[in-house]
Amino acid sequence: MNTVGEPTIGIGVIGYAFMGKAHSQGWRSARSFLRPALEPKLVALAGRDADAVADIARRFDWQDTETDWRAVIERDDVELVDICTPGDTHAEIAIAALQAGKHVLCEKPLANSVAEAEAMADAADKARAEGVRAMVGFTYRRVPALALARSMIAAGRLGEIRHVRAQYLQDWLTDPQAPLTWRLQAERAGSGALGDIGAHIIDLTQHVTGQRITGVSATTRTFVPERPLSDNGAGTGKVTVDDAVAFTARFSGGALGTFEATRFANGRKNALRIEINGSQGSLAFDLEELNVLQFYDGAAGQEAGFTRILVTEPEHPYLAGWWPPGHLLGYEHGFAHQAADMLNAIAEGVDPEPTFADGLAVQRVIGAVQESAARDCVWTSIEQATEVAR
Repeated sequence: MNTVGEPTIGIGVIGYAFMGKAHSQGWRSARSFLRPALEPKLVALAGRDADAVADIARRFDWQDTETDWRAVIERDDVELVDICTPGDTHAEIAIAALQAGKHVLCEKPLANSVAEAEAMADAADKARAEGVRAMVGFTYRRVPALALARSMIAAGRLGEIRHVRAQYLQDWLTDPQAPLTWRLQAERAGSGALGDIGAHIIDLTQHVTGQRITGVSATTRTFVPERPLSDNGAGTGKVTVDDAVAFTARFSGGALGTFEATRFANGRKNALRIEINGSQGSLAFDLEELNVLQFYDGAAGQEAGFTRILVTEPEHPYLAGWWPPGHLLGYEHGFAHQAADMLNAIAEGVDPEPTFADGLAVQRVIGAVQESAARDCVWTSIEQATEVAR
């Protein structure tokens, strides 16, 4: 029950599957543990399958359900719209919500094309003038170890950044008999491994280093061009996205970047790996050990070597609201941090980060990677590359 006078905000989530459940848990945990300045009220969960939506709503204690996203936006008791749908619907829903005066959280990647992302960023700019806020859901920014890495780099602990290495490795598509899903169709997903998981490492490397990617040289592969239309193998359909992508990049501060994203790395379930090498030290992170940050201090002399930092202390980023030191956090906690950050920003009247402009910046890199790969690795510059504001 609310404390008398405690401000609340009505939340409407559109989408009930993997991300819909993750976001639902995030809003609940933010309310319970992190005590944001605005308390989220779980008002409405939406999806086209009425029975499935009702089941998820019951499990996460949503007050009501809808089967049309427009109904969520039209509700007076929904003040923030959280979009957890496939990429082909992001632009239409987000722009409609912003024009209706609703705050918007939209899952990554922001859109399926640069043009859509530009329209969304423009709508967010116009809504900002009316006090309406928009954020894109690059949740891994809220992993405490990665937040600590960003702060260490900003403090100069690595010196001049020279190398940026990033991988996102999964294996859930290695079976050629796995059925065709929306994530394998360009008209629904925009791209494959590139947008689905590559978008994360594009955003994270720019965020952690404080630099923009200014150009890329890329190649992509589709290893299984056709897949069964269903689990029973009745017919096949064409895969129209990439299964894997690899590219080199230049950063605005002079660093050389290498990137790889694949859903065909046998044995790798969710291996998001980043290593940053600077003139004075290095940092390394692997999501499969998400509470750990590896730090090499080049000034340590004979004692130099990578130090394992267990990022669970209350003074580490995002840890104060959780457990005693050494009690580990998991994947779901990033969604709670995301929810709390957005609610606090709305209460303070400032833009929550990453903004739609940040999402657009990632989309421009994705577009450049696609263009480069289509032109056989031709070097492709990113438009309007600028330093990331710290």
